[in-house]
Amino acid sequence: MAETLPNGQAEQPQLALQKIYVRDVSFEAPNAPQVFQDLGQANAQPQIQLNLGHKATELGQDAYEVVLTVTLTCTLEERTVYLAEVQQAGIFTVAGFDTANRDAILGAYCPNMLFPYAGQAVTDLIQKGGFPPFFLQPINFDALYAEQQRRASMPEAPAAHA
Repeated sequence: MAETLPNGQAEQPQLALQKIYVRDVSFEAPNAPQVFQDLGQANAQPQIQLNLGHKATELGQDAYEVVLTVTLTCTLEERTVYLAEVQQAGIFTVAGFDTANRDAILGAYCPNMLFPYAGQAVTDLIQKGGFPPFFLQPINFDALYAEQQRRASMPEAPAAHA
């Protein structure tokens, strides 16, 4: 819902991407070079775990920094093959929206905008680390945000007594 200006006209909602940048990046292959031989064996079954997180920080004057953190961990028989983490950030102007819509933009739309950049950075890190590329599948940030809102609105369960 748009806010009303003193002259009676409604302020038009504004959403603009100002800047996209990598805030932090990390890659580790703690068991190299042995892990390359282990991966080459016919029965090698590496496991991939993906963790996502995001944070929005108000910068003032309707500007927000949104940081999407993507962490990809590959393990083989309880040993870490590699760990790649990227914090992909963007500065967004978000003005003229009510709180619920602004929060949805910062919690779903902005991470969705940043995700392709983070995915490419993770893929590049893994390849430069000497491993086959791993391409992240698309993620439905709208559904993740809706689930987060649903969980936040649920009353906390009382602690179980032993």
